[in-house]
Amino acid sequence: MAFVTSVPEDYGDHVVERLRFRLPDGTEIRGLLTRPTANRMPRPAILYAHAHGDRYDIGASELIAGSPALLDAPGPGLARQGYVTLCIDMPTFGERAGVTESAATKAALWRGRTLFGQMLSEQSAALTWLASRMDVDGNRIGMTGISMGATLTYFLAAIDSRVAVAAHLCCYADFETLIEMGAHDLHGHYLTIPGLLSETSTGEIAGLIAPRPQLICVGRDDPLTPPPVVRCAFVETSAAYEASGARQALALVEEDNIGHRETQTMRRLVVDFFRSHL
Repeated sequence: MAFVTSVPEDYGDHVVERLRFRLPDGTEIRGLLTRPTANRMPRPAILYAHAHGDRYDIGASELIAGSPALLDAPGPGLARQGYVTLCIDMPTFGERAGVTESAATKAALWRGRTLFGQMLSEQSAALTWLASRMDVDGNRIGMTGISMGATLTYFLAAIDSRVAVAAHLCCYADFETLIEMGAHDLHGHYLTIPGLLSETSTGEIAGLIAPRPQLICVGRDDPLTPPPVVRCAFVETSAAYEASGARQALALVEEDNIGHRETQTMRRLVVDFFRSHL
């Protein structure tokens, strides 16, 4: 992913950079970055993966404009706390919503690929660019997101050790148990990965992040993360952390009477987690 342009906008207590990148096939994609106004370097950084939420129009703008599942836009607050934070449009979202999720999924599968694999590849490229910035400490990059952004967070952190800290909200679940409960159809087609469950599980994948710090936040009334599927996944993830001698680096927070949305508690815990580990 090649960098094209950056247009900075100064909002007094933070700066927004409107970015353009170009993929190897020539596709241009939008990125949004928030950072502190003070030019102190290098800083810790966060790769922010946006949500799905059936809001294909939002995409990366979630960082600076928020979304229905969030308390508010996370980017400005993270900038005020000293973080450089990057979010890019995923395929079929934001400025890339001209291609539907259904069409992109079918095209990828027919070519022997997956849409989720493409998303992870682009997130990894975004991480490479973020780590290369002069104002970023490449050894202090965390990743976070809610819903689809959560899944992207723990999958990428599992395969890319440059993600030093992972904190994700509202999408940690054992898929096999979801199927058994008949609760799997709420997920989008982007997450269709043929043969995944014959090889591994989401609990094992999240466990690959060990011994790096990982925070998992879910609501007990969230239909995407019912308690039985969270418990099943966490048995495997916590076993991996135990085996690596880093059980204290893994945290699971379950909130009663909370559905598929961010809470004040989740926001505070994520901020504190990054402050402690980045």
